[in-house]
Amino acid sequence: MQQKRNGLPARHELKYFINPAELEVLRQRLRGALEMDSHCVNGEPYAIRSLYFDDVEDSAFYDKQAGVMHRDKYRIRIYNFSDRAIFLERKRKMGDLIQKSSVAITRRLCDQLIDGNPSGLYRAQNPLLQDMYVQMRTKLLRPRVIVDYEREAYIHPAEDVRITFDLTLRSGLASRELFNPKLPTVCPHDRNVEILEVKFNNYLPDYINALLHGISAERSAVSKYILCRRFEPLG
Repeated sequence: MQQKRNGLPARHELKYFINPAELEVLRQRLRGALEMDSHCVNGEPYAIRSLYFDDVEDSAFYDKQAGVMHRDKYRIRIYNFSDRAIFLERKRKMGDLIQKSSVAITRRLCDQLIDGNPSGLYRAQNPLLQDMYVQMRTKLLRPRVIVDYEREAYIHPAEDVRITFDLTLRSGLASRELFNPKLPTVCPHDRNVEILEVKFNNYLPDYINALLHGISAERSAVSKYILCRRFEPLG
C-alpha cells in the first residue's frame, strides 16, 4: 500500500446550500484573502468522484435519515477520473464532529472491492483496511452509488480552515464504472444551488468569520450520498 492518512483529528464541518449569486460574492472575498488548494490548477476546480458503500440493510442511508449521531460511511475516492491516486476512506460522524480516515490503495484492490470481493484485504496491516474487510464479510458492505462533483477549495493555516464550493453535483445511479470519464450522470436535485462546506479544527477564526458575514446561505445537514441515492428504490 502507499501513503496512509489514518487517525486524522476530528473536525467541525458546516454545510450549506448557496445560490449562484451569493456564491460569486463569497468567491470574490475568498480569492482576495485566502490561498486556493494546490489541486485547483490555475484557479480551476478539480473533479472528485466517490463510490459509496453501504451494507445489506442500507444502514448508512437510514442512520443519516434518522439523525443517528454516531455513524460511519465508506467510500473509494478518485480525482479527475484518474487511477493515479485511489483512496479508500471512512468518514465517521461523532456528534457534531467529523473524523476521516484514508489510505491509498492499488487499482487491483480497488477493482476487487468494486466487485464485492474483500479477499485482497485479508492480510492487510492497515487498521482501515482491516475494518473494511470485517464490514464486507459480516455486514455485506457493497458499492451503492457514484457521486460526482467539482471542488473549488480555499485554505487557511489557522485552525486548518478549509472552505469549499462543491459544484455541479451528479449521481452515477447504479453504475460501478468508477474510472469512466464519460459515465452518464444526472443531477440529484431540482434546485439552483451549490454546496458550501466550512471545515475547521476547534474554532473558526474571527478573520474567517468576517469573510462569511452577510453571506446568505441555507445551513443544512446535506449529504451528497443521500441526495445521489434518491432515484434508487430502497427497502
